[in-house]
Amino acid sequence: MSSPARTASEWPGKRLGLPESGPRSIGRIGRRIGALAIDWGIAVIISIAFFRYDAVATLAIFASTQVVFLLVINASIGHLVVGLRLVRLVGGYVGVWRPIARTLLLCLVIPAVIWDLDQRGMHDRLVGTMLVRR
Repeated sequence: MSSPARTASEWPGKRLGLPESGPRSIGRIGRRIGALAIDWGIAVIISIAFFRYDAVATLAIFASTQVVFLLVINASIGHLVVGLRLVRLVGGYVGVWRPIARTLLLCLVIPAVIWDLDQRGMHDRLVGTMLVRR
């Protein structure tokens, strides 16, 4: 029985046919956390400005901006800043339901912290997407 662990000659995304680095390589954890921090920070600032910081409003703002930006430009503001974009695993248009379902799963947190060998969160695996470098 073979081990699912990655060997030294493999990198995240190799099994998916992606390059080790550069454009279209898997977005690594540093960029992903940076993008999340930027997006959450924007949601907090908007929440403070309009709702005197309300946790539910912050989450709603975060989710809304994720869905809108993923639908329109395949990347959130944070993704754009750190050089990432959302793509379908099989290529083509991301569609309408994928950004919505992905964002709902991301807001649940647990699916986003369960990763596979290609550093794709469960929220991306379930909807058939991945974050790649631009």
